[in-house]
Amino acid sequence: MAKIDGKKISADIKEEVANEVSGIKQSGKKIPHLATMIVGNDPASETYVKHKIKACETVGFKSSDFRYDADISQEYLLEEIRKVNENDDIDGLIVQLPLPDHISESTVIETVDPKKDVDGFHPVNMGRMVTGSPAYLPATPAGVLDLMKRYNIETEGKNCVIIGRSNIVGRPLGVLLSRKAYPGNCTVTVCHSRTKNIGEYTRSADILIVAIGKMHFITADMVKDNAVVFDVGIHRVESDKTKSGWKLHGDVDYANVAEKASYITPVPGGIGPMTIASLLQNTLKAAENK
Repeated sequence: MAKIDGKKISADIKEEVANEVSGIKQSGKKIPHLATMIVGNDPASETYVKHKIKACETVGFKSSDFRYDADISQEYLLEEIRKVNENDDIDGLIVQLPLPDHISESTVIETVDPKKDVDGFHPVNMGRMVTGSPAYLPATPAGVLDLMKRYNIETEGKNCVIIGRSNIVGRPLGVLLSRKAYPGNCTVTVCHSRTKNIGEYTRSADILIVAIGKMHFITADMVKDNAVVFDVGIHRVESDKTKSGWKLHGDVDYANVAEKASYITPVPGGIGPMTIASLLQNTLKAAENK
């Protein structure tokens, strides 16, 4: 078994982006600027936004942080998004999800200017992704592809099974891994909560990607020998064995599945760090496209 070290690859990407930004500064061009909006005080969202801000500082980006109370009206938030859309100094905009129940996530996503949609969630970017046109790819799928490339994971002709059909992970990965490119040219099966006898599919997978949101859902008996396993899930549970008082787990029973896999991502330190690295890459691209 070989562990896929997302933390290391993320650090490599940040160094690459920082070098690009250094060149931009030396040439006197505008520094890339990433803006983040957060509504309410969801602890996970707060932590994620702090990591984004720190990552921007690390690579030399300018960053802005817009915060709103949980009872903000939808129309007020949409107007704030439009202001950022019209601000030429801001290259990328992220509206942190989830949002309060009274605000439509789809409406918010569609209000973001596709040219600043570095999350890759806007229907325009999704459509361009499907057709193979240049687009900002959703950050987590882009991170998975980057890991495949940097670890030279063979994908052509491989049977890839994806567990989970969300618009931000499962569905985009299904499209990307079936395209005529590397990583790609896979035969892709997308399973979900309504799939019957799911183990029959997972045991046939050369590449297994799990994003179903259920801790330790994938057990060793569901994985074939030498499969490549990507665990996108993340679950925070209390633990008396750690200083923080909690421990992170994935959708895969890592300890047992790792004994059968040829490559596997851990939780933490696998896909998570790659998501922010991909956001940085998209923001740099947005700035260059200007």
